[in-house]
Amino acid sequence: MGITRFLAFAAILAVALGVVVTAPASAAPATSGPGLGAALPAPTGPFPVGVQEFHLIDDRPDPWVPGRDRELMVSAWYPALAPIGRPDLYATPEESALILASLGLEGFAPDSLSKIRTHAYVDAPRWGHPLPTVVLSPGFTMPRASLTGLAEELAARGYLVLGIDHTYEVSAVTFPDGRITECEACVGRLDAAGVARGRAQDVSFVLDELAGRLPIDPSRIAMGGHSAGGFTAPYALAEDGRIRAGFNLDGTFPAAPYGRAVDRPFLMMGAPGHAPDGKSGAEWDTAFDAFHGWKRWLSVAGTSHSSFTDYAPIAAALGYQVPATAIDGNRAMDLTRRYVTAFVDFHLRGIAHPILDAPDPASPEVRFH
Repeated sequence: MGITRFLAFAAILAVALGVVVTAPASAAPATSGPGLGAALPAPTGPFPVGVQEFHLIDDRPDPWVPGRDRELMVSAWYPALAPIGRPDLYATPEESALILASLGLEGFAPDSLSKIRTHAYVDAPRWGHPLPTVVLSPGFTMPRASLTGLAEELAARGYLVLGIDHTYEVSAVTFPDGRITECEACVGRLDAAGVARGRAQDVSFVLDELAGRLPIDPSRIAMGGHSAGGFTAPYALAEDGRIRAGFNLDGTFPAAPYGRAVDRPFLMMGAPGHAPDGKSGAEWDTAFDAFHGWKRWLSVAGTSHSSFTDYAPIAAALGYQVPATAIDGNRAMDLTRRYVTAFVDFHLRGIAHPILDAPDPASPEVRFH
């Protein structure tokens, strides 16, 4: 066993045994390749990151395309034994063109997103010990790749992360046979509660299917995401008893939390529009009051809706100023990673972080409500 692999193995074993690891990030070089452009911010955890892709087919009817079974693509990010394998591709050129078009961005080469560098290695060797698990659901029309920066950070800190593409709610999903599906749900009026219920079913199905294939710790699972993925979390908490904690990154709440969800730990983190005096503050206040267990409501000054996704640092790297956003994209990602990691650390691993209990002088943009 080489020294790099040995150090990674020892670090992962320490996490599996509950030891708090504060070592610096792996010295392995960031993924790169000919012609690749800007990189996502590197994860700060001590482990190299691996990623594996899964194609799952449920016998549940697809809610958007009658006559088809529900079919999903899932990425699993995890702490790797070594940085071995090809660099993970952020998006194919075809996906990039469709995603940029869905965002209404002009002036960029259609394949721009396919040149974004990530920090994960495809099918890198992984540790088999059960790992605390975080399920991520992206915003409506957004692919699972839009939460890659958060997923890589969590994986580098010892978590197994499952990112789900909710088919036909995404601007582009590529399947192993080369098919690319687009956003059928974007046509017509959207039932947000229906979206959340369907996504919650997707989450439970993914956990069922991957429980025997990945080192999921069934006693330590959290679920959350951005926008529609975030407002799915209370539904998933209510319907799936395996999920212990949830978080919503700048998503609405189509209905008040219900059932077992109200007693589970919940983190609400969003842009100023979701502060008490923001345009959606009353909605978040109603949801916050419905939770009876551990809960936090945070807003981040200077952010906008996409600030809690990869698109914040990507925009900064490409020189694009997101409207109504004052905070730097890399800083936005740093804060998102820091607070989500602190939340899951506390509720899945029992590691306390003072930033969850009081304003942090090092994070003056974050406000408690």
